[in-house]
Amino acid sequence: MPILQEGERLDQVNEDIRLISKTRGLTFGTDAFLLASFVRPAPRGVAVELGTGTGIISLLCAARGRFARIHALEIQEDFATLAARNVILNGMTDRVLVRHCDLREVSSENFGGEAEAVFANPPYMRTDSGKRNDSEWKYIARHEVCGTVEDFCSCAWRLLKHGGKFYCVWRPDRLSELMASLTRNRLEPKQMVFVHGDPGAEPSMVLISATKGGAPGMRILPPLFLHDQAGDGGGARPLSERAARIYDTMNFHGAP
Repeated sequence: MPILQEGERLDQVNEDIRLISKTRGLTFGTDAFLLASFVRPAPRGVAVELGTGTGIISLLCAARGRFARIHALEIQEDFATLAARNVILNGMTDRVLVRHCDLREVSSENFGGEAEAVFANPPYMRTDSGKRNDSEWKYIARHEVCGTVEDFCSCAWRLLKHGGKFYCVWRPDRLSELMASLTRNRLEPKQMVFVHGDPGAEPSMVLISATKGGAPGMRILPPLFLHDQAGDGGGARPLSERAARIYDTMNFHGAP
């Protein structure tokens, strides 16, 4: 049987992962890789990804041995099937289990107990904002059609053990909504870092970790500048030294 089906492409990405994606769906991007790099390891623990898409974040974490087992949840059946194919393609069926389900309806009992960590790259946009995508896959991935940020935080609280970690990448212009949802669901924000294209640019994303039942107190980490200088329209810019190190090691926090 051929690896690719109609309307698909195959790329080799970070950690030597071979990734099948849909040409009319969302593709692997910086936000996914940085989130995977931001997740701290718990090699004997179980983790859950909310909204796995192609499965890339779970595959990246599995490639680095971050967890003993990862349950990757996806509501779109086409993408749940695709993610499962990517798991098989990369020989990770012993570490990543894809589940076609609605995160609004799951609890820790569905996974045999509470998780050490939950991570998510939720849809950034409200359903009433932005131009509607021609691709329904992209529209659902980018807009809160199948779950709001409140739903993601509520699900993380249900799945995590006390002291477990929730990791999320989000848009700075909606940061107040995420912080409010974390607080309502007793997920105490503990670390936050803004990501900028360069030192003169506003942040394009924010990475946050929160602890279930954690005590108040949050560290604002130094911002990450992906490039040292603004672009001049002349093509790709070299990564900053710190960004290049993260890409090389898949470790946001320094030495393992």
